[in-house]
Amino acid sequence: MPEYIKIKNGLNIRLTGEANKQLSKLPLAEVFAIKPSDFPGVTPKLLLSEGDEVLAGSILFFDKNNESLKFSSPVSGEIIEVRRGEKRKILEIKILADKEIKYLEIDKSNPDELSREDIIQALLNYGLWPFIRQRPFGIIANPSETPKSIFISAFDSNPLAPDIDFIMQGVHEETFQTGLNALTKLTNGNIHLNIDGSKEATSIFKNSKGVILNKFSGPHPAGNIGVQIHHIDPVNKGEVVWYVNPQDVLIIGKLFSDGKYDATRIIALTGSQVSHPKYYKTVIGSSVKNILKDGGLKTGENRIISGNVLSGNQIQEDGFLGYFDSQITVIPEGRESEFMGWLAPGLDKFSMSRSFFSWLNSNKKYNLNTNLHGEERPFVVTGQYEKVFPMDIYPVQLLKSILIEDIEMMEQLGIYEVVEEDFALCEFVCTSKIKSQEIIKRGIEIIQKELN
Repeated sequence: MPEYIKIKNGLNIRLTGEANKQLSKLPLAEVFAIKPSDFPGVTPKLLLSEGDEVLAGSILFFDKNNESLKFSSPVSGEIIEVRRGEKRKILEIKILADKEIKYLEIDKSNPDELSREDIIQALLNYGLWPFIRQRPFGIIANPSETPKSIFISAFDSNPLAPDIDFIMQGVHEETFQTGLNALTKLTNGNIHLNIDGSKEATSIFKNSKGVILNKFSGPHPAGNIGVQIHHIDPVNKGEVVWYVNPQDVLIIGKLFSDGKYDATRIIALTGSQVSHPKYYKTVIGSSVKNILKDGGLKTGENRIISGNVLSGNQIQEDGFLGYFDSQITVIPEGRESEFMGWLAPGLDKFSMSRSFFSWLNSNKKYNLNTNLHGEERPFVVTGQYEKVFPMDIYPVQLLKSILIEDIEMMEQLGIYEVVEEDFALCEFVCTSKIKSQEIIKRGIEIIQKELN
């Protein structure tokens, strides 16, 4: 049965620089890159070398720990650089793209006529399996397991998040449905398609067949997949739930209906340091240089983020869009200090509490920078985390159990249900400046090592 769930604990962070509902299509970027760091736990083994020609859909590398797990080029062109770091760790595989994308030819097929094994093999063979991730751990799903359910979040509640309804307008409903039909073969449970309950969803979601259409409302993180899984089908030890982004469902659908790996993605350019925030039609792994230029990157020292301000990754002005990201955010760096700023009324300062008079205007939007306004302090119980953490989990106790590496306590406190982004708001409101997301990442690594 569909559910309507209202999230009470959370926090909406209203920032300036929301993307206008305007879609721009720039010429294809010259350079693209796939970054193995986007895939936690994957150790890449290259199949191609610098100078090799590729098509969109050509396999670039596979995972040494699971050779069936392959990763494809999003565009056609020439591999111009394999950038490495310490101990020859692969950081980026750069591709000089053709002016027009050429696709690897793939046989079209109807998922309704295929077995579960056939669908899994097709997704693995052509490098689309990485779009399917799992809880626990937020890693690429294990194709040898069967999830108890699959989740798709059809809205994003992060600061300045792209409007997924707008992104999916004009999309062929049949192609999206084909992707859903493929996913239904992968689980014996339900496909949960979760929409924003505070507004009317676009027809592509309302008309979807073979899914349970749930509604979520309330403040961020209502749109986070971890919160949705927790409230509908929580993950216990030994259980697995898979999840997929809506645009990636579309890519999976195109594999079967069009016979090609079409890595097209619509993204939102956002943030106070962009003169013309709007949407762009691009391709996974695209260089962001031309997008920033077209959007009017403002002068000054900027923080460019692939993703949202709470859990995205910092990139350079000539950096590349993350594999799973649908947003680029640009905010000012905050290196300046403010002498006795705590004495000022703070009309332009964001505060979760009523420390500043800005609380008098609840609809005010803020131009926040990266300044933490202090250094790390003793980790004390303040009750702040619980106000923004809408899961039946004790967040502070979980973090402390990780710090002392108490595996049994970590399991009892819900480590299998969370990943870093679930603690992003806790980190944002923390007066102790505790790096909660780093701690959760460490906890996940400890548990994975223990299980292996």
